[in-house]
Amino acid sequence: WGWRIPFLLSAALVLVGLYVRLRLEESPVFAKAVARHERVKMPVVDLFSKYWLPTLLGAAAMVVCYALFYISTVFSLSYGVTTLGYSRETFLGLLCFAVVFMALATPLSAWLSDRYGRKPVLIVGGLLAIASGFTMEPLLTSGSTAGVALFLAIELFLMGVTFAPMGALLPELFPTHVRYTGASAAYNLGGIVGASAAPFFAQKLVSMGGLSWVGGYVSVAAVISLIAVLCLKETRNTTL
Repeated sequence: WGWRIPFLLSAALVLVGLYVRLRLEESPVFAKAVARHERVKMPVVDLFSKYWLPTLLGAAAMVVCYALFYISTVFSLSYGVTTLGYSRETFLGLLCFAVVFMALATPLSAWLSDRYGRKPVLIVGGLLAIASGFTMEPLLTSGSTAGVALFLAIELFLMGVTFAPMGALLPELFPTHVRYTGASAAYNLGGIVGASAAPFFAQKLVSMGGLSWVGGYVSVAAVISLIAVLCLKETRNTTL
C-alpha cells in the first residue's frame, strides 16, 4: 500500500497548479481576439471544416512519440518478463534507468527546437527513430542486460526528442479561435492511433514474425510522423 502515499501527497500539486493557473494572464493575441469578438460558439465544427489538414498532420506527427513510448515500456516489459526471463522488478529497474534519458532529452530537444526550429529537430528525431527500429531485435535478444538497457534508453531518449517540440508545434498550427481545440484534437488523435494500437499490434507482430517485425512497426510509425512533419510549415516564429 505504500506506493499510494506519493499519489495522495500529489494532491497538493493540484492546489499549486490551480493557484498558478488562476493568476496567469491570457496571451496578448488571445486577449485581442476576445476584444474583437472572434471567439466561435462551436470551435470543433470550424476546426474540422476549415483546419482538418493541420489537425490530421499534427496527429500523424505525434504517432512516433507514442509508438516509441509504448513499445519500449508496455510491450518490452511484457516481452522481457515472459520471453527473455527477466523478473518484473529487474526489468522495471531497467526502465527506470532508461527513462532518465527521456528526462534529459526532453528539455534539450525543446531548447533546440526554439533555437533551430521545430521541423529540423523533429526530422532528425524521426530519422533516428526509423533507424532505432532495426536495433530492437539484436539488442533485446543479445542475451546481455546492457544490450536491453541500451535499447530502452535509445527508444525513450528518442521519445523525448520527438515529443518535446510538439508542445509548441501543435498550438502554433492553428489560429487563435481554434488553437486550443485544434491542438487538443491533434494530440489526442495521435494518441489514439499511436498509443492504443502499439502494444496490440506489437504482440501480433512478434507472434507472426518475431521482434524484427515489431522493430519494423516502430520504423513505419516514424516514417508516418516524418512525412507529416515534412508536410507541415515551420512554426518557430509564430506569435501566440
